[in-house]
Amino acid sequence: MSTQMGTASAVAKRTNARWGILAMLFIATTINYADRATMSMAGKDMSEALGLSPVQMGYVLSAFAWSYVLAQLPMGTMLDKYGSRRVYFWGLLLWSLFTVMQGTVGFLTGGAAVFMLFALRLAVGAAEAPCFPGNARLTSAWFPKQERGFASAIFNSSQYFATAAFAPLMGAIIHHLGWQAVFYIIGGLGVVLAAIWGKVIYPPRLHPTVNKAELDYIREGGALVDMDYAQSEAKPAQVDTKKCVKELLASRMLLGVYSFQFCINILTYFFLTWFPIYLVKERGMSILKAGFVASMPALCGFAGAILGGYISDLLLKKGYSLTFARKAPVVVGMFLAMSMLACEYVESDALVVFFMSLSFFGKGIGSLGWAIVSDTSPKEAGGISGGLFNTFGNCAGIVTPIVIGYLVAASGGSFNSALVFVGLSAAVALFMMLFVVGKIERVELKKSLIAQPAK
Repeated sequence: MSTQMGTASAVAKRTNARWGILAMLFIATTINYADRATMSMAGKDMSEALGLSPVQMGYVLSAFAWSYVLAQLPMGTMLDKYGSRRVYFWGLLLWSLFTVMQGTVGFLTGGAAVFMLFALRLAVGAAEAPCFPGNARLTSAWFPKQERGFASAIFNSSQYFATAAFAPLMGAIIHHLGWQAVFYIIGGLGVVLAAIWGKVIYPPRLHPTVNKAELDYIREGGALVDMDYAQSEAKPAQVDTKKCVKELLASRMLLGVYSFQFCINILTYFFLTWFPIYLVKERGMSILKAGFVASMPALCGFAGAILGGYISDLLLKKGYSLTFARKAPVVVGMFLAMSMLACEYVESDALVVFFMSLSFFGKGIGSLGWAIVSDTSPKEAGGISGGLFNTFGNCAGIVTPIVIGYLVAASGGSFNSALVFVGLSAAVALFMMLFVVGKIERVELKKSLIAQPAK
């Protein structure tokens, strides 16, 4: 009895600094996605002001993803070399400043305006590249395995929360203040957050409020508590990036996970880029109404993401294997995500919103890719693996806006074929997770790839 009381007392004294870290990741990623969505919300007014065709708008909307994808591996390497705290801070500050600058495009005309807009979207994409690999690294460092699915779901759910919270706000800003103002206001929020970042984010062993009980708890649960401690206190082992990438791509499991993320992100980028435009042009809604309607699927996606992470961790705590605990929500989610195909056969706005919301709810449930990356990435190359995962995933950000732009143009403005393209991507994602990924386990790098620092 006394032993049990002692254990209970030790648990009661354990701090919860990790949840404060997670809250900051959630807020930062919400701002990240709000910055991405400014272009789609301002898209109709901006395209009219600058005279952009659907195809041109598709290329502008995809500009973000080109640089975002190209910067993933360099930023992943920087995260492993310099640590998440430092690299993430500079990314947050720069992407916010570049977002603010997009509002100045309204002072230009013709080709100069289009060129500057494209260039700034490229800059935003490159600056945002450390966000999700950094989230995954911090989650791996701060959370034990039995809490990692929920923690990853929380920061991943911010993409839905950002749309739900900011789409109505951005719609109101554009309606009352004009499209330029949305870039000034949303970008300004990120600048303020960057000033707070350095006061909140630390590696576990250096955090000013964490105690030994919490540190022991997360370490014993499989958290990589020394991941960024090395960057702060000693010279870390270096990984040969090119050879590491080859080895990671040689893993069928990781290749399946990376491909899964590409497919599921087709849904993400449809909602981030063309969905508000679809509501205005195809469904005839005002920009103010479209902002509120766009928030409904986003709220469902947010609820689904939290539920998927909770269910995954619950299955793990009940003794199911890591593979089953991560895959089961994905399977259910992808079946629900395919419900978007029903929009092809309904006319009512209410039914369209219902099926879009159901689809995004399923997408949220199945969005466990970042939890799986945290579970499987080599401990010496979490940033590289996360960057590679995000490279695959965000190639969808290049492909989706352009493909939809061409499909809409080819069909005379109709979005029917575009919705089929997006809905079927969920079916391919399901195939990848079921038949390609296989057993989920942490990858161990060959010792020859890890160069120990000189003493």
